Amino acid sequence: MKIFPALQGKKRQETAVYVLCALSLLFFALTRLIVLKPLNIKTDMLRASSLMKEATEAVKHCREAEGIPIDPGTDVNRTGLIGLEFSSMTTSLGNLEAKRTTTNPNFAGLIVFFLDQAGVKRGDFVAIGASGSFPALIIAALSAVKTMDLKPLLICSLGASQWGANNPDFHWLDMQNCLLQAGVADVEPVALSLGGEGDEGKDISPEGRSLLIGAAKRSRYYFLDEPDLGKNVRERLRLFGVSGGENKIKAFVNIGGGYADMGTDSEILHVTPGLAAFRRFPPARRRGVIFEMAARKIPVIHLLYIKGLCERYGLPWDPLPLPQPGEGAIYGRKAASGLPFLIIAGVYFSLVILFFFLSIRYHDSRDTLVRL
Repeated sequence: MKIFPALQGKKRQETAVYVLCALSLLFFALTRLIVLKPLNIKTDMLRASSLMKEATEAVKHCREAEGIPIDPGTDVNRTGLIGLEFSSMTTSLGNLEAKRTTTNPNFAGLIVFFLDQAGVKRGDFVAIGASGSFPALIIAALSAVKTMDLKPLLICSLGASQWGANNPDFHWLDMQNCLLQAGVADVEPVALSLGGEGDEGKDISPEGRSLLIGAAKRSRYYFLDEPDLGKNVRERLRLFGVSGGENKIKAFVNIGGGYADMGTDSEILHVTPGLAAFRRFPPARRRGVIFEMAARKIPVIHLLYIKGLCERYGLPWDPLPLPQPGEGAIYGRKAASGLPFLIIAGVYFSLVILFFFLSIRYHDSRDTLVRL
């Protein structure tokens, strides 16, 4: 007599599991068919990637015209964007595979995706803090903002880590001039800095510092020379137009690991790549621009951990040859339509709760009958 109720209870549990599985599959199908839709910015993503490819070609042709050789052993895709292992203007160690990976033109499409997630609209101001360590990502960001008809404010450091824009004969300002002459990704910076340790090139050789300071002065762009982190960050915020509370910047894009942009607190290691999420804010004296922007509720796009970005968004690592614009899993992503998703999710969870409530009541009533 004791076995029969146990078997009945087991059958009821199995039935409940089957019903819940069927319910979950039904609502999953509804979500796929009704809620998820192709990214409405796919056209902009493709246009940005195509523009980055065009800009890279312009830099390559300009470099070749200047008689500056491209090493096919390191710049395997012959982009012209890969620098030297060591030079007089090298700031720190760098990863060759990561630098080559960023020359994929679809990084421009990925940045469009991030900017759209950040909620920027055409005509909005976007601040870009960039290190010369990743010239390809600077070009990607400039291609993205031009495609989206945004207003970029760029502050760029000239020092660069290994394999970045660290060739004394072809550094970032030379690349920028190539882009300006070609009329692609044609954005001039609001300021320059040396970069490197303390943002004053302490880790650059005297020869390299002299070369870059001379190039910066000849460019006539505003030269930011402030070793104190707090003052440096405040000056950058002023140049970006967020120091007086007007907050016209709608997103901040960080490229590389610049001293003033990253700050000196270890909390920077916990900032997620892509559209960044923040666990906590460090003390003001150790904050870089990233944290100051986030503290002002300005979305931050953090482009540094290249391997993680590739793994999460389906871009190939160190590809040979480079993918064509429009190639990559990022173009297959779908977006959730807000209201239908909320309605379907609400109905699903309501039914699940109701099912459990009825199951419990049924179980209690059966137990009462058995006891009677």
